Amino acid sequence: MYLLDANVFIEAKNFYYRFDTFPGFWEWLDAEQTEGHLASIEPICDELFKGNDELAVWIKERKDAGWFLPVDDVETQQHLAQIAAWVMAQPFKEAAKPEFLSGGDPWLIAKAKTLGATVVTQETFDAQSRKKVKIPNVCRAFHVPYINSFDLLRQTGATFTLRA
Repeated sequence: MYLLDANVFIEAKNFYYRFDTFPGFWEWLDAEQTEGHLASIEPICDELFKGNDELAVWIKERKDAGWFLPVDDVETQQHLAQIAAWVMAQPFKEAAKPEFLSGGDPWLIAKAKTLGATVVTQETFDAQSRKKVKIPNVCRAFHVPYINSFDLLRQTGATFTLRA
């Protein structure tokens, strides 16, 4: 299973797979979610729900459709506590720590660890990062696999055909 970060949706909408020119991508996401191959989590939904653009409408239509998994189970909570302790012990700038821990990212990693899932994010690993806690850095520390959205398409065998 793959768990999608907010930036996968945001960058798809803004750059690569705009709703008006690439509806097949969004249909593919729904089909993969229906098959149980991918999802996201409630805190990511909450982040995306705040907007008033086309993506927010798309998210709102899926809010109660099983797209966004809850994170209130005991195992996810335990993984979150471990992630929080690790983040606080790292040499990140002090402002970066609460910024990371107050968002959906640590929950995404914790849920992925619980499910044995792969995190999908557009962030990249940076061993020298101190100003920002990056998802791939935390994933590596907790042995949670991560990929970007292009690798997701490749790994799932997604193809899109241009209609004439």
